[in-house]
Amino acid sequence: MNIVDVGNGPPLVLVPGIQGRWEWMKPAVDALAQRCRVITFSLADERSSGGTFDPSRGFDSYVEQVRDALDQAQIREAAICGVSYGSLIAGAFGARYPERASALVLVSGIPPSWKPDSRVLFYLRSPRVLADLLAGRTRPWLRRRRILRQTRRAVVGWAGPWLLSERWWVAADDRPGLRAHLQVTFDDGRAVLLACTAGGWTCEATYD
Repeated sequence: MNIVDVGNGPPLVLVPGIQGRWEWMKPAVDALAQRCRVITFSLADERSSGGTFDPSRGFDSYVEQVRDALDQAQIREAAICGVSYGSLIAGAFGARYPERASALVLVSGIPPSWKPDSRVLFYLRSPRVLADLLAGRTRPWLRRRRILRQTRRAVVGWAGPWLLSERWWVAADDRPGLRAHLQVTFDDGRAVLLACTAGGWTCEATYD
């Protein structure tokens, strides 16, 4: 497994969120490395992780990945910090291996009392479509654009537009710029997520 091992001081394992790649947290890694020995990695089902993901074990593969990272770094005990989805992994690791977690830091995690609201339930209606969107796969987007061109429907509502800063973690001069997102619903109950970059609109996802 490919791990990032930087800094000196008390050991800290940093578990990434649902994006999967540790690079999303690089600013935090760099800051923490000034005070701690930071161990981090990409989640096991990311190609760049070099880890092993067992589909039959699912979530447990991520939990065991924390243990593997500690073993690989030759660290017996460390503070385990999980960010967003990573907080679920960190919490599960702490419950399973309490002797190896000197502390738990759960950042932006879901509390036990959490229940999905109407917005979350809407997105859960089309998890496969949204999985493509989160993974950044280009070909499904192109396919959805072709489908959209072939169908004409009446617009009954919309949300947005809202601006997103791409690659916010890099220096401002190196960022590709802002993107505008607009969600549109049609009279047949379907919806699309549109994105505007450099003056052109594309369809990034469809919901049914």
